[in-house]
Amino acid sequence: MVCSCGYKEKNKGSLVLKEEIKEQKSDKIEVVDKKVEILPKTKEECPKCKHPEAFYWLVQTRAADEAPTRFFKCVKCNHSWRAYN
Repeated sequence: MVCSCGYKEKNKGSLVLKEEIKEQKSDKIEVVDKKVEILPKTKEECPKCKHPEAFYWLVQTRAADEAPTRFFKCVKCNHSWRAYN
């Protein structure tokens, strides 16, 4: 057994490998408590708080030949609902 550093193991018995991992500052994950919305907005009234603006997205929840389901999320209170076509 030969190591990349040049060390040679003469004993042919059992072998134990050890690895040390040094944490680098760039490996740390920073948690940011900030809401980031990437969804588009539309003028749709929230049924809960009556705010006139909501985020929206489409999901094909039924057969491919039927219209997709529209989902909404209120910009103000985060209430979610769906609208069937």
